[in-house]
Amino acid sequence: MNIHQKKQMQSKLTNILIGILFTLFFISISVIVVLNTRSIYYNNITNFELEKYSSLDRETIIENYDALIDYCSPFYQGKLEFPSLPASESGISHFEETKVIFVSFYYIAAITGVLLLCIILYKKRRRNTSYLRTSAITIIVLPAIVGIATALNFEKTFILFHKLVFRNDDWMFDPATDPIIDLLPEEFFMYCAIGIILLVILGSLLLFLIDYLIRKKHSSEFL
Repeated sequence: MNIHQKKQMQSKLTNILIGILFTLFFISISVIVVLNTRSIYYNNITNFELEKYSSLDRETIIENYDALIDYCSPFYQGKLEFPSLPASESGISHFEETKVIFVSFYYIAAITGVLLLCIILYKKRRRNTSYLRTSAITIIVLPAIVGIATALNFEKTFILFHKLVFRNDDWMFDPATDPIIDLLPEEFFMYCAIGIILLVILGSLLLFLIDYLIRKKHSSEFL
């Protein structure tokens, strides 16, 4: 392998690493956006028949859901307390772990965002945009895999995710001690997963578009 080939290989590897940073950034941003888009839940309370299965009215359902989402925010300080529902020790423990995971996405988004800003400015000075197309392709790989798994069998994918992410079985709620689980149907998490996948794909398409516009601009300069 000559020097030119080594430089090409190093450039490709660097672009893939940048693509991984973009992937982490867009996944984190997508999770944060979906988590805080409460209308996804509000607009599907009737579709999920939550009032029927929980024997609670819409206002009470929203009140308890909001308490959970507020708790998962990195800006919330204090313990989780549902306004009108009991919660077991294991249930609270699970949501504490869940909060740690959600808060980590904020940190990942911030760190990767700063790193990517530095990289973009550096690459712009060097007039090097080869990383854009590689990053766009890299970004789309993970959502494609998750999307296929979700389409084939969301329930198994959902269970596998929990087994990989959580260290115990606290996520296996008993409705008798943790009735909040009746307000969080599997379909809701599927909608959230779809939303995250679509936003990540949108991020990939954005990079493709930017790459296309830059290439078009450069080609017109040589005409």
